[in-house]
Amino acid sequence: MKRSGRNIRQRLYGLTLIGNRLSRIRHFRGHGVHSPFVYNLVRKVFMSKTLPECGEHPLYEALISLGESSRRAIELQNMMYHLGYTTFSIDSPSAECQLCIVTSDFPLQQVEQLLAQAVERGTTLLLLAPYLSRERRMLCQQIIASHRSTSVDNRGYLILFNNNLPKQHYRL
Repeated sequence: MKRSGRNIRQRLYGLTLIGNRLSRIRHFRGHGVHSPFVYNLVRKVFMSKTLPECGEHPLYEALISLGESSRRAIELQNMMYHLGYTTFSIDSPSAECQLCIVTSDFPLQQVEQLLAQAVERGTTLLLLAPYLSRERRMLCQQIIASHRSTSVDNRGYLILFNNNLPKQHYRL
């Protein structure tokens, strides 16, 4: 009988990520990041633990209602402010959104379609939980390899910028 509700394979899944975590240790707190854009993103967004006092926080509230952690919601809201984005969408691209967030419930078969639309519109795409399953991790690796602009992998989410930044990939 399973005491935690997870079988042995699910309990041991975290052990497969140890190599991934050890390879990222040198990038702790922005050290080793040689792009001023990404360095500022790390220092001003990922390391900030509070929301800015500028009034409303629509992305934060939307992510909390979806069950995301408070820390991740704060990081993403701060990223939206830092990049100057005013509109976002979750699991459905719209023509006017600047940030499109793909949750873990979104079907994997449709992620590439969504990415193509984001590239066409110049929208930043953010995939939550890129290491949730093996299939999702493999898809993210394929996307990173073929992506033409800067991508940032922050363990909890993968950010794909579709602007004039050079082709670079950062694993933080």
